[in-house]
Amino acid sequence: MPGVIDIRVPDELVASQHLYAGAAGRAFIDVLPARVREFVERWDLTPDGEPMHGMAALVLPVVCADGTPAAVKFQVLDEETEGEPVALRIWGGDGAVRLLEHDAGTGTMLLERLDSRRMLSTMADTREAVLVLARLLARLTAGPAPAGMRRLGDIAARMVDDLPGALKSIPDLAERALVERCGGAVREVLGEAGDRLLHWDLHFENVLAGEREPWLAIDPKPLAGDPRFDLWPALDNRFEPDEVLWRFDAMTEVLGLDRERARAWTLGRVLQNALWEIEDGRPLVPDHMEVARRLLGR
Repeated sequence: MPGVIDIRVPDELVASQHLYAGAAGRAFIDVLPARVREFVERWDLTPDGEPMHGMAALVLPVVCADGTPAAVKFQVLDEETEGEPVALRIWGGDGAVRLLEHDAGTGTMLLERLDSRRMLSTMADTREAVLVLARLLARLTAGPAPAGMRRLGDIAARMVDDLPGALKSIPDLAERALVERCGGAVREVLGEAGDRLLHWDLHFENVLAGEREPWLAIDPKPLAGDPRFDLWPALDNRFEPDEVLWRFDAMTEVLGLDRERARAWTLGRVLQNALWEIEDGRPLVPDHMEVARRLLGR
């Protein structure tokens, strides 16, 4: 019965929400057990296994009243997550998990059940995994983003504005020069930031096995922009320095993208990550710097 559901919020989720989401994250954690009970009852669901979690969300496997396996995703409603149901509705299950129900007030979603034990990261052949990502991206980025979606052009303009101050915080001269070159690449393409619907976070652990398709994307952080901005996760996840250029070439070929503009927007992702690290007072990530060196050195 919904009234006796007792959900213990995992300690790791509590810690990450307190660290990264601040007051909103603490408030989310405080109401989460009651919210789980509320939506199980509201949508007439039966829990069907232990809840799962990442850094930002709790996912509860359930069975719907008609016997359909599904999963409820609970997360903080913010600028990134508010676009997720919008994108999922537009894609309509074409390359992505299907959205079955959505509550706009809390961001809670009832989703098609996928196999959480079979992420794309379990595929031994990383080259084939990259090709799976590329084929999914080609489908997901084929259409325009809706009005009101976050725009890559605005994000990139802020990055360029923030760069001069951030460079002063990089003590290593070689790293500083590398980040500055990333900023220069972004400036060259800033005037044509694109209008396609992007996933933004399509890495190997955001692709799960499904029944109606072998692989489906989950957890988009959508924005409107150039599909070339979406290549980065495939280069960074399961990082292999000597595979960077092969992955980059394979992705651009499958998606039919101009390589020079793709390089510029991928360097934009390096810049974005560098700015985040600097803002949080952390050193730059060596793997990220290596991706930039490989792309700039070809």
